[in-house]
Amino acid sequence: MKSFPIRRNTLVFCVTLFILATFAWAGWANWEYRQQAAERLLATEAKGELVPDPSGGDVTYVSPLKGKLAPAFALEDLSGKKVSLASYRGKAVLINFWATWCAPCKIETPWLVELRNRYAPQGFEILGIDTEGDDLKPGDTAGWAKNKAEVSKFVQQEKMSYPVLINGDSLSTPYGGLDELPTSFFIDRKGTVIAAQVGLTSEKDIEANIKKALVE
Repeated sequence: MKSFPIRRNTLVFCVTLFILATFAWAGWANWEYRQQAAERLLATEAKGELVPDPSGGDVTYVSPLKGKLAPAFALEDLSGKKVSLASYRGKAVLINFWATWCAPCKIETPWLVELRNRYAPQGFEILGIDTEGDDLKPGDTAGWAKNKAEVSKFVQQEKMSYPVLINGDSLSTPYGGLDELPTSFFIDRKGTVIAAQVGLTSEKDIEANIKKALVE
């Protein structure tokens, strides 16, 4: 029986093909791992949902944070001072995510100013968190300075008497994505989320949730 020796060029080709196939498989496996990791991250994000009223009323936003402690954070105010949510424990707090370009936010802001002034003596505070710095990097000094200037101008125009913080997009994941503005979370004196509102509602609805946060 004759044997047919494998030529050197053929052997080199086979080895090269095997190496390339191994690298291709490793690259695919690495991509699949990254994809699965991204999917796991999205699965853990606290996403809310809109639930229709069975009686035919308005659609209600239901947050998975309701009944849970509000996610902790510490952000800079317009003077550069760090402000933490934990420092307001014992007060009822309205966390309001907004932006200067948000038309519904401009309608809502005067209501918030009025309600804050009305209920502050009872232990109520609002934290207005600006979200328009999503495209700014931490080291972009000029960009953040411009962002602060725009926010400061809006605050002065609207006579916002409550603390205003920046870099709100850093809280997007723990607070449910912030897909629509304004988005508000009502926190009771123990730090628990008792209600959430997405989009423009009404001053009456906001006040009702403030009262609820104050008594719980």
